[in-house]
Amino acid sequence: MKKIIVACGSGIATSTVARNALEEKLKAKGIDMTQVSMDQTSIPQLRSKADQFDLAVTTGKFTEDIGVPVLNGLPFLTGVGEDELVQKVIDVLGLESRK
Repeated sequence: MKKIIVACGSGIATSTVARNALEEKLKAKGIDMTQVSMDQTSIPQLRSKADQFDLAVTTGKFTEDIGVPVLNGLPFLTGVGEDELVQKVIDVLGLESRK
């Protein structure tokens, strides 16, 4: 099971949008979502939760080293560069498509 945490300023608004977009895009790429777990948090809480996850996606600026890869999730809000970001998520986690 690969675990992704999506973070935004409050842990509610844009992280929900980004999480839903990522999930939809991964499904569209043929990723078995029973092999992926996703959760949400706020950016301030990210440091304390990061060690429980394989990847963090943030919708706000975040450059701190938290021991796991961190990807900028802004493309999930703008739609610009979304496919490239989804491919990075797949590559970082070593996910394999069922297609």
